[in-house]
Amino acid sequence: MLDKLEAIKERFEEVSQLIIQPDAMSDMGKYTKLSKEYKDLEKVVNVYETYRLTLENISSTKALLEKEKDPEFREMAKLEWETLKERKEDLEEELRKMLIPKDPNDSKDCILEIRSGTGGDEAAIFAGDLFRMYEKFCEKQSLNLRVLDLTFGTSGGYKEIISSVSGADVYGMLKYESGVHRVQRVPTTETQGRVHTSAATVAVLPEMEEVDVQIDMNEVRKDTYCSSGPGGQSVNTTYSAVRLTHEPTGLVVTCQDQKSQIKNFEKALKVLRSRIYEIELAKHNETVGAQRRSMVGSGDRSDKIRTYNYPQSRVTDHRINKTVYNLPDVMEGNIEEFISALRFAENAEKMKEGGIED
Repeated sequence: MLDKLEAIKERFEEVSQLIIQPDAMSDMGKYTKLSKEYKDLEKVVNVYETYRLTLENISSTKALLEKEKDPEFREMAKLEWETLKERKEDLEEELRKMLIPKDPNDSKDCILEIRSGTGGDEAAIFAGDLFRMYEKFCEKQSLNLRVLDLTFGTSGGYKEIISSVSGADVYGMLKYESGVHRVQRVPTTETQGRVHTSAATVAVLPEMEEVDVQIDMNEVRKDTYCSSGPGGQSVNTTYSAVRLTHEPTGLVVTCQDQKSQIKNFEKALKVLRSRIYEIELAKHNETVGAQRRSMVGSGDRSDKIRTYNYPQSRVTDHRINKTVYNLPDVMEGNIEEFISALRFAENAEKMKEGGIED
């Protein structure tokens, strides 16, 4: 651990010099990147300096105990030594957590996409239930959720609903929700009271900026059309809704939540960047496929991650084998228990892989 901390300190000193160079000051993208790295490294270096000082104080206090003969003074030194040892352990734990490799996208806003899967009308209704669950969660966490586009199910819920979520460390919280969510219950359309299994797919994508993902606008076809749904007098009268088609990948993104065509275009472009990033990330993961995938952090939307069993009021997360029997509470947006457990499991896994536990 000390070797890693020394390397971080060296890099911090290097970045401290790079950030004041003329070429960095004149390049806003480079300066922003260096500034973020500086702030991230500074936090670790400050704790590391405190840790080193604590080690020095422990060493000097121990030497004092070996030489000092006065009983009263020895007792004071012994108490100080014990306090310093506890402080050392606390700092070591804090440093271990700081050394866990961080996903650079954790601090970004995100795109939340929910689509009905197997199960027909019931799957669409469940997709609606999931959206309400995330809506409640965002409300409790003081996050801003805004619907960008949606397609209603024939019997309620949504065939598809796409939203943007903004706030502090949004992607870092919601990224664990990507995957297939399965529901087991008696659908409202069921006449014989049989339990059915349906599914909905959740995709959580970091919201990418222009500096993160470059798009050749010559490869994007833009179509405009009249909005449908809530939106005031401009609905069905102005061509404010936007559809973007990325020709190389065939990706299609629509946005109609704003009255302004320009704002809808900007939001659709952000969603398109996020989806292109997801494709490129998947290619990268295939290239480095020899590396073991994270148990909880893969974000693969094809993975079955959670089951919501209504007859037993049970919710099970299959990645960490965690089961709770408070389904109504979970559906009210109280999913922090799962997020915390998943984050803990992923951090423990990263610490083990990085040899940080020693």
